[in-house]
This record gives sequence, C-alpha cells and structure tokens, in this order.
Amino acid sequence: MQIDHTTIKHVLISRVDAIGDVVLTLPMAAYIKELLPGTTVSFLGRTYTKPIINSCTAVNHFINYDDLKKLQPNEQVSYLKEKNIDAVIHVFPNKHVASLCRQAGIKLRIGTTNRVFHWYTCDKLVKLSRKKSNLHEAQLNLILLQPFGLKDVQPLAAVIEHNEFESKTVLPQALSKVFNQNKFNLIVHPKSHGSGMEWGLENYGKLITGLPADKFNIIITGSDKEKQLLADWIKSLPETVIDMTGKMSLDELIAFIATADGLLASGTGPLHVAAASGINTLGLFPSVRPIHPERWAPLGKKASYLESQTIDLNGITTDMVSEKINVWYNNKFIING
Repeated sequence: MQIDHTTIKHVLISRVDAIGDVVLTLPMAAYIKELLPGTTVSFLGRTYTKPIINSCTAVNHFINYDDLKKLQPNEQVSYLKEKNIDAVIHVFPNKHVASLCRQAGIKLRIGTTNRVFHWYTCDKLVKLSRKKSNLHEAQLNLILLQPFGLKDVQPLAAVIEHNEFESKTVLPQALSKVFNQNKFNLIVHPKSHGSGMEWGLENYGKLITGLPADKFNIIITGSDKEKQLLADWIKSLPETVIDMTGKMSLDELIAFIATADGLLASGTGPLHVAAASGINTLGLFPSVRPIHPERWAPLGKKASYLESQTIDLNGITTDMVSEKINVWYNNKFIING
C-alpha cells in the first residue's frame, strides 16, 4: 500500500506499559515530526506515565488509556473518532486498543506481524521480532516507522539526538534545598519494582560508605512501597545520606532527577528518565537476555552502564561503580572547574 504522507496530519503512538518502556518510545515522536513536517503527535499512555509523556516536547497531546477504558464501548470509539487521528502506531501490542482504533476508522493502523490480532485490526504490518533481536529497544520501536519512510535501523547516537525530554515542573523549594552546590549530588535508586535485576542493598551500602561525604551528597530515592522496604537499610547508612523515598510525585521526581548531577540504578524507569534528562547516568545490568544492556541500556549523552558478564549482578564490584562515579566528580569539579 502506497501511503500519501500529505494526508497524515495526526499520528497516535500507543504504548500503554511501564515508565522505562515509554521513555525509550518518546524519540519516535521527534522522528515522526521530521518525517511528516507539521504533523500533530498524540501519545496513548497510562495515568502513571502521563508525567513522562508530558515531558517530551515532541508530543502534542496525551490521551489517557485508563480514562478511555472507563467509558462505555460505543463512547470509547466515539472518543477516538473525535480526535481525527489519521494514523496509529501500536508500539506495545494491545488487543483492545487495536480493536478500538479499527472501529474508530483510523485509516492507517501500523502493527507487527507477530501478533495475530494485528492481522485483522491493522492495515499495515511490519515484520518485527523483539525476542531474539540484538537491537536496542529504542531502535526496535523505530522500525515501526518504516511505512513513513524510515527504512534504516537508526544508530543509537541518532536516537539520543531525538531525546526531546525536559521537565516541565518547577522544583519546590523544599526539594531544591536538598541539593548541595559544593558537592556532587548523586541519586541512588536501589530498587526496581521488579523491572530490572537488583544489585543488592549490601553492595549499595558498601559503595555509599566508601564515597567521601565531603565530596558527595548522596540521596536515596524510591516509591512509597519501596520506602517501607528500604527504611531499615537507610538507617544503617551514614547520617549524611538523605532519604527522599516516598516523598515525591512522579512530576517532582522527574524535575528532581534533572537537577541532580548523577544517578545510579539497575534497569528501571528512573534510570531511563535520568539518561533522557541528560545527567550522568550509570545502569547496572546482567549478561542475560532479555534484560541485558544491549537491549535496555540507558540512552543519553552522559549515560553509561556496567555489565556483569554473569547471569546476575555479582560480577559488578563496588570498586567498578566507584571508579565511574569518581570520574563524574572529577569532570564536574576538576576538569570543568
């Protein structure tokens, strides 16, 4: 099917899963605007990912899937029809969303060949298998733009250049005062909500204890649920460590991360937020599919990772992590003055 690009004025990106997945999908919005100048880009996501999506300057509108599902079936279809969407890209396959878009009469519906329901809900199928691919998640997402003329696999450096991500929240004084301009402000995010393999609190504790308190302002972040899991461990850390677990909304956390000098975590949402925000970011990954760094490494101009070379994170030592973080410190205070 030959696509007349001049008829595409409004594109919907559908990805109704987790924070990290959404961050790595956002560069697609900037690519769409390059391929289809003047196009409006909307993003279908979940309530909890709204602050992430709204931080992408290439996205014009957020559509809340959780709110959409609360409507009656006929109202759901009418709601999408009223948006006048010309094309939808099903980045995360969802049978309900695919069916709705078809019923709403969206004329170009792009999905993958490896979902049976896409064969009868989509009219443009792209061959895409994530399971055994050696490509990064962000590169795999962009393969779905083939119908718009993006034929080649995009280098990661090019994807990073399309990271149009910035916090739109002004950090409250109560949060901004946590930072110390005379030290390196390091966020340690030790838990992962099950999305990544964790390094272990013993390792994080050893690392934190070994970083000089006169050089590093160490801040622990985590969700409300993680606050309970981390409470006793945090009490065992040096008293200079600041506990910010469960104290921020996601909007505030995005702004907080962007204000910090660096962030350390395993493969979890805040890791990808930090990378996209442009701060020093270090991810810790095992050498096991499908959660290896080749697929899920943080993407940013100051982002890097350590890989264990084992099926767990035991191959990553505190000395290895400390060496990376001390380079960050030297870059801020010695090399850059």
